[in-house]
Amino acid sequence: MARKGHLRGFTLIEILVSIVIIGIVMSVAVLSLSIVGDDRDVRKEARRLMTLLDVAQTEAMMQGREFGVEFMTGSYRFMEFDPIINRWDEITLDDTLRTWRLPDDMEIDLILEDKRVTLDTEPAELKYDPKTGASANNYGPHLLLFSSGESTPFEVAVVRARDDVAIAIAGDLLGNLDFVTEEDSAR
Repeated sequence: MARKGHLRGFTLIEILVSIVIIGIVMSVAVLSLSIVGDDRDVRKEARRLMTLLDVAQTEAMMQGREFGVEFMTGSYRFMEFDPIINRWDEITLDDTLRTWRLPDDMEIDLILEDKRVTLDTEPAELKYDPKTGASANNYGPHLLLFSSGESTPFEVAVVRARDDVAIAIAGDLLGNLDFVTEEDSAR
């Protein structure tokens, strides 16, 4: 004689507990992907920097002016060389080539001549000799963008330290700009 088994389903509480657990796991997964895997903001800032460098190079060539870029840990500013008074001045009346500040969670990493440059948090103070008008503290920006189209060779990266996302831009002596890939960095 076979016993008739009693089929039992899930109780409402078991179903609700399962749904809550699945919901928690899904929300943690979505938050992890959006925080760790999202480098759109870093890419946007790197693209902005590359575009501004390109604009400054173009203006230097078109107008016969010499530009420079000074980098700080969280910002950068464009400078112009005045050959008449032999000094660098900050560009203040051009909204495009103004001082740009990165979001608080991003920093700049600069490499010149294969050496990492220690950057200040604030821009250098521009001091001038009142008699000659020349720079009293031998100020010079990190990058030089010449009217000939040439520039200082460099590699600059926009870095978000909390998840170690970095997008790097390289510039060569001829003024060519390009994004650096991981394969380029490994060489």
